[in-house]
Amino acid sequence: MNAGMLVSRFTTEMRRSRSVRFSGGILLVIAVAAAIGPWISPHSYLTTDFDGRFIEPTLNGLRLFGTDDLGRDLFVRALTGVRVTLLVAIVASLVSLIIGIAYGAVAGYVGGRIDAVMMRAVDALYALPFIFLVILLMVVFERNFLLIFIAIGAINWLDMARIVRGQTISLKQREFVDAAKLIGVPPWRIIFRHITPNLMGVVVVYVTLTIPQAILVESFLSFLGLGVQEPQTSLGALVNGGVSQMERARWLLLIPAVLLAIILLCFNFLGDGLRDVFDPRQESR
Repeated sequence: MNAGMLVSRFTTEMRRSRSVRFSGGILLVIAVAAAIGPWISPHSYLTTDFDGRFIEPTLNGLRLFGTDDLGRDLFVRALTGVRVTLLVAIVASLVSLIIGIAYGAVAGYVGGRIDAVMMRAVDALYALPFIFLVILLMVVFERNFLLIFIAIGAINWLDMARIVRGQTISLKQREFVDAAKLIGVPPWRIIFRHITPNLMGVVVVYVTLTIPQAILVESFLSFLGLGVQEPQTSLGALVNGGVSQMERARWLLLIPAVLLAIILLCFNFLGDGLRDVFDPRQESR
């Protein structure tokens, strides 16, 4: 399947699937709001106002989401949290994407004992309690964005490597790979110039389904106080702060929790729709 066929099928599915259009539209609106909202708001996510603590959501003074226990505007902090959460999730998914494609494509193409050793290493890593290793990593070393990217990406690349390996084993039997071998194309170029582009359909679908997983891991770390640190914030950190104020100011918990749930649902609906786009069974229709 070439790029033109993928684009044509994607366009057709977008016209056909309401769930893809709806979820993609909501994600676009949230992303745009997170990008420009904090800039146009009259309030700053860092400014405290102890005389304006626990203001309920209201249009007066443009306190759309109310204020927290320090008088900070929750609307701006929620949009900033969405921005940080999406940034961490997308970059972490790209890290797992790069490692998983390279590892899985090499293992699937080379085959034999090298493939067996590489996949046994993956099996061994599966047995490790990664979430505890990530927590240990965050405790021992300085907590920063880069470390969060690496830690979450290190969790997700194993599944990607398995999927890419399976697809590579199938693709290396195709005629275009045999033709490349006959004209003397080196193996590394066959892997990254001929096989990898044909994996993009499956990879794109899987990335849209792993972004929610990365968001949940980041939110879990921030909820434990091991993720994004003040003065920055994320949806997980806001949920953590809202739990302690749940009885007095329920909106501090409900608003970031609802935003987090909407983002996760939209990515899952988008991934399901893209899976229909790239489903090989549709080629026979």
